[in-house]
Amino acid sequence: MSLFTLPTIDTAPEASRPTMQALRENFGFLPNVLATMGANPVLLNGFAGAFSAYHGGGFDECERQVLLLTNAVTLRCPWTIAAHSTFALEDGLTVQEVDDLRAGRLPANPRYAALSRLARLILEKHGVISDREITAFTAAGFVKEQVFEVILSVGLSTMTAATTNLARTPIEDHFMAQVPSAA
Repeated sequence: MSLFTLPTIDTAPEASRPTMQALRENFGFLPNVLATMGANPVLLNGFAGAFSAYHGGGFDECERQVLLLTNAVTLRCPWTIAAHSTFALEDGLTVQEVDDLRAGRLPANPRYAALSRLARLILEKHGVISDREITAFTAAGFVKEQVFEVILSVGLSTMTAATTNLARTPIEDHFMAQVPSAA
């Protein structure tokens, strides 16, 4: 059961409404986590700005979903695992790649594996990453400055996972087929 009431665009604070409307237009629906964030315009608008920057970066949609799904699994968040498994499949990752990420395994694709490995290390090591780990990332074809986009993905995922876990945000029907079995 959700700890917080999910505001609608009409019931959210005035400062959240334009952002909620824009996010609904972007997704085609307003994900429950964004409605939850809408209760606090500071969180929602901060998230939306970071989200926009992230999606304007140098990773393609599949690479972004590899990062976000890796983060979801590492953060143990059922809502984000279900959502990003769904989005990853919709964006073109294979069932095997999604299954690997959900199980904490690295995908066979070397670029996806490098992204997943680095994101997990950043979360598990709290950002203390060795030169060797950065070299492994760049060996997969990335430039070292893209590490900072991986950090942004971790920040976005942390905001989302903390919000949904704390608020017990309900998982939408659209994502139910991807809910982790332990959720």
